[in-house]
Amino acid sequence: MAHGPQNRLGMTSRQTVMLVGMGALLWFLAALLLRAIAPLGALDGSMRALTYALVIPGTFPFVVLTRKLVRLRADQMAVGIAVATATALIIDGIIVAWFPAVYGGHLPQVTYCAAVILWGAGVALILGFFMNKGAET
Repeated sequence: MAHGPQNRLGMTSRQTVMLVGMGALLWFLAALLLRAIAPLGALDGSMRALTYALVIPGTFPFVVLTRKLVRLRADQMAVGIAVATATALIIDGIIVAWFPAVYGGHLPQVTYCAAVILWGAGVALILGFFMNKGAET
């Protein structure tokens, strides 16, 4: 349970900072993984569908871990995961625009990696929404 004054998101400052950090960490881990598996063909042809499918069970533990580490209440899940996801998406946008070499440098691989990050963000948001419960009374 969160202690201390809450900001307009209904989170403490500590929770908000931790959510930003978790979003950055998730993006970093995903970028490392995608850069490693893209040259192996994991983002080409029919393997792309498998990679997208694996993002779903791969994202779930991160959402659960984020809830535990950040001490999110059930009614904070949607907003909390949205903060972490927004952080990952902002980093992704910066990387694609100014540092595409992080994803491998050439266009098909960069766009495929960015697309998987976008997909993962959507998955995380949906999981956060489904795991969100009404306000505790």
